[in-house]
Amino acid sequence: MHSIKLAPSVLSADFARLGEQVIEAEKAGADRIHIDVMDGHFVPNLSMGEPVIRSLRPVTKLHLEVHLMVTNPDLFLEEFAKAGADSFLVHYEGNKNLHRTIQKAQSLGKKIGVAINPATPASVLEEVLPLIDQVLVMTVNPGFGSQHFLDLTLNKIAQIRQMISHLTRPCDLEVDGGIDATSAPRAVKAGANVLVAGTAVFKSPLGVAGAMEQLKVLTSLISTK
Repeated sequence: MHSIKLAPSVLSADFARLGEQVIEAEKAGADRIHIDVMDGHFVPNLSMGEPVIRSLRPVTKLHLEVHLMVTNPDLFLEEFAKAGADSFLVHYEGNKNLHRTIQKAQSLGKKIGVAINPATPASVLEEVLPLIDQVLVMTVNPGFGSQHFLDLTLNKIAQIRQMISHLTRPCDLEVDGGIDATSAPRAVKAGANVLVAGTAVFKSPLGVAGAMEQLKVLTSLISTK
């Protein structure tokens, strides 16, 4: 049985109340805060950068994980580490020197994970899996919030959980995209133990606390593989 962790994504938060909403998520039991950084090149959107991380760092004691949806993540690691990031997620698809990026993040004293898009096979992780702290499976195509969960990713989640089971070090399996009260239990059953949820948390009629409690209840009794 893996402990399920919740990582609210601030991409869906009210930016006029960003600090308040992060505090609200922390009080509601969030395990970490997920921060999406987009460069307008690797994905079509632009989003937040170093100033947001620096501003949030004094607001919360939670782990800040930075999801770098960028073409050259190496350019951002040191700056974001200094701003207060605790870990990085870099995309297999946007990185020609993945081992170097992993080594650079680790040299900065930060945890590092690799993200893969819905169409990318689990097999690409074989060489790096023993080196990293987590895998992020995109369950929507990256770049926009409020998309629907792609069922085709469930088999891949299960495959990666099986791969992780052979490791000698801990490795989280995180899912990001369309995570809500319906998809979260299915993702956990397939093997995920970290849930990134944006719209389902920050735009829920239940409020942040109510939405997070619902996700916890729905996933708490499910054993991951």
